[in-house]
Amino acid sequence: MIQKEYTFDASYQPQVRTKTDTSRVMLDVIIGLAPAMIFAVWQFGFKALALIAVSVVASVFFEWGYRKLMKKPNSIGDLSACVTGILLVLCMPVDAPLWMPVVGAFFAIVIVKQLYGGIGKNFLNPALAGRAFLFFSWTSTMTKWTIDGVTMATPLSILKAGGDVTASGFDLMQMFTGIGLPGSLGEVSAAALLIGGIWLLARKVINWRIPVAFIGTVAVLTFIFPRGGYSNVDWMLYNLLSGGLFLGAIFMATDYSSSPVTLNGQLLYGFGCGALTVLIRYFGGFPEGVSFAILIMNLCAWAIDKGTRGRQFGVTKEDLKAAKKAAKEAKA
Repeated sequence: MIQKEYTFDASYQPQVRTKTDTSRVMLDVIIGLAPAMIFAVWQFGFKALALIAVSVVASVFFEWGYRKLMKKPNSIGDLSACVTGILLVLCMPVDAPLWMPVVGAFFAIVIVKQLYGGIGKNFLNPALAGRAFLFFSWTSTMTKWTIDGVTMATPLSILKAGGDVTASGFDLMQMFTGIGLPGSLGEVSAAALLIGGIWLLARKVINWRIPVAFIGTVAVLTFIFPRGGYSNVDWMLYNLLSGGLFLGAIFMATDYSSSPVTLNGQLLYGFGCGALTVLIRYFGGFPEGVSFAILIMNLCAWAIDKGTRGRQFGVTKEDLKAAKKAAKEAKA
């Protein structure tokens, strides 16, 4: 029996070279998040700035400390810990105590990211996992929304309860700009998040597939199935502009490590995130479903990639079986 040998020779041109590295990508993400951070500080005041600073410093410290303790190369220069700290705190309310992002950062960086090998090896989005840990540990704190010291219900909570968003003093323009809107630090201004999303698209840090599939699925489903006596268009727009949909779809669902790499897989992943978000909002016990939808789809990313792999032309099933057999023998 003749056994074929499979080699990969990268010595011939052409090859694509780029100056982009992890730190450059993460810097672009930070720049993309800057409008949302600036708006949060402008609207919520110094406490928002303090929470952002504490979360970033804690994330960087835990990444440095863990890798120092484990005698691994220092990785804080890639800025990924900074991004995790920013995203974590943007999912939190302004009334959260300053120690809370420290706890969330420990869970996100050490438990979710570093214990699985560091950047590129985590199968969950660290910031969302940290947010989920804080949510289930201190639910009352994580669901208390204030503006200028006054506790208010978010538009999404009003929609969940079947109330009238307009009668509560919110309109679509206000929900788009985020001015005077209660919610997490980074989710209130759809306009700021869209500006950041345009930057990431222009820099080719993300592509359109996951955000468009995610947001588009929510738009279609909420338009087809309106509730609470709203018109189809109003119900759809209120659902798009309330909660953390834009923050999740643009900055979290697109995380390289925990999302599919195949193009068709990214569309399917976005569809799944959108469908689960609507399902949780409609039938779940919580008003919001973005975080949980993304985390669930993170767990499915490997299967989506496997099911949407492109066909290998010129390679037969017998070739693949022989290659797998050879790989097993080499490991033995």
